[in-house]
Amino acid sequence: MTMQPDEFDRDARTVVLDRLRTALDDRPKPAPVRRTYRRERPAGLDVAGRFAERVADYEATVLHVDDARDLLRGTNELLRAAGVTRLVVPPGRRLDWLTRVGAELVVDSPALTQEEIGEIDAVATGCALAIAETGTIVLDTGPDQGRRVLTLLPDYHLCVVRVDQIVGTVPEAVARLDPRRPQTWISGPSATSDIELERVEGVHGPRTLHVVVIG
Repeated sequence: MTMQPDEFDRDARTVVLDRLRTALDDRPKPAPVRRTYRRERPAGLDVAGRFAERVADYEATVLHVDDARDLLRGTNELLRAAGVTRLVVPPGRRLDWLTRVGAELVVDSPALTQEEIGEIDAVATGCALAIAETGTIVLDTGPDQGRRVLTLLPDYHLCVVRVDQIVGTVPEAVARLDPRRPQTWISGPSATSDIELERVEGVHGPRTLHVVVIG
């Protein structure tokens, strides 16, 4: 490329980009992209049912209960099946009902060390909201969720979701969430694939995810 005299005072990147723009001036302009994202849930969508189906597709276990008796009995069966007797929980009393199913709760106050969380290896939290179409749970460090590290280190995560926290679509979720809060989006247990496409679980989060939907 030959530099013209008036181009010596300009950096090479600017010169190249200007020449490309000039060369493309006579080309047809691209058609505008139509962005027709669905921002509202489809009419008649059973968000709780759809959410449960999607979560199950990720090989997570879903328990949907309507009353306190089923909640206690069902949660007890989940914990027993997973061999969990101790759970890290965020500060506060929202998950105190877990003591009624025989679980020992270790409250993250004062803040537990990573070693202490790893030794317990199980956590219970609430959520900020859940998304029916994708089977996704969103945490934003709210009062019943605690620090992000609580749900990244343990191998087992019990997440409690109220039906009124389930939205239909991702745009609904984004509109409801506070973008200033740190968010963790969870779609099933932690899983990835190595170079030979072998599925590996538990690399960057819980290997086992149990979801209790209330309502």
